[in-house]
Amino acid sequence: MVLFNLSSDNPGPFILVGIPGLEQAHVWIGIPFCIIYIVAIVGNCILLYLILVERSLHEPMFFFLSMLAKTDLTLSTAGIPKTLSIFWLGAREITFPGCLTQMFFLHYSFVLDSAILMAMAFDRYVAICSPLRYNTILTPKTIIKIVVGISFRSFCIILPDVFLLIRLPFCRTRIIPHTYCEHIGVARLACADISINIWYGFCIPIMTVISDVILIAVSYTLILCAVFRLPSYEARQKALGTCGSHVCVILMFYIPAFFSILAHRFGHNVSRTFHIMFANLYIVIPPALNPIVYGMKTKQIREKVIIFFSIKGTLWKC
Repeated sequence: MVLFNLSSDNPGPFILVGIPGLEQAHVWIGIPFCIIYIVAIVGNCILLYLILVERSLHEPMFFFLSMLAKTDLTLSTAGIPKTLSIFWLGAREITFPGCLTQMFFLHYSFVLDSAILMAMAFDRYVAICSPLRYNTILTPKTIIKIVVGISFRSFCIILPDVFLLIRLPFCRTRIIPHTYCEHIGVARLACADISINIWYGFCIPIMTVISDVILIAVSYTLILCAVFRLPSYEARQKALGTCGSHVCVILMFYIPAFFSILAHRFGHNVSRTFHIMFANLYIVIPPALNPIVYGMKTKQIREKVIIFFSIKGTLWKC
């Protein structure tokens, strides 16, 4: 993992407390986190493998899905291994460069996840509203432009967070009451004015995510209008069925995301223990559930998963 170069005012290591108030239960709390993390790793790796080797899955929708799987792996891996090391090994120290690196990949993955869901909504819009032009609109060249565009946008949004933290002096406590480094949590330890950190760290990402949500809502409004104009009930069911898995993933991503962001900024009555527990679950549960949802809801993937496990079962018996 690449570490950010820092100035000569590089502070010493920070201490990640874990989940305040539940220190005695850390060992037991780590068990479900570890199980869910393993499910996320295995599920997303199987999904990536199937999309890679099955030619029938070499379509724009599944290309975006593979990108979502990679981003989910980055999101969960940026936070959960360190969390488990705190719970089980008591390894609470993290260097300032390591803290910045973890913070960057966590926030970058979150913003990129949102952008990918927006791109997938556009894919479904084209597939349902302009099916005859699908292959001419979403050409490989167009898909590459979309991927580069959303990746670069996410990078440009999150990179300033790193420099906003580097400029701050840390002359007070370096104890972070959390299991991982996040921008505002680290900034609040500084002995300087952090107004710009608070407003940039909250307003820019939330405005970006809200714009993604608006575009997704517009896409699905147009999709619903097109679906209800279809002549037969079977055609409407088939069209809506192709969007079912995507809608489930959208709800799993945005509902807890907005709750976590708003609770962190305005929820002064929300207990810190609940907020930190929820924040940890958020970076591991959606990555674990996404491949399961797509495996159950998407016919092409469901069939390939059944074949994959039936072949593995036959080889195991032999």
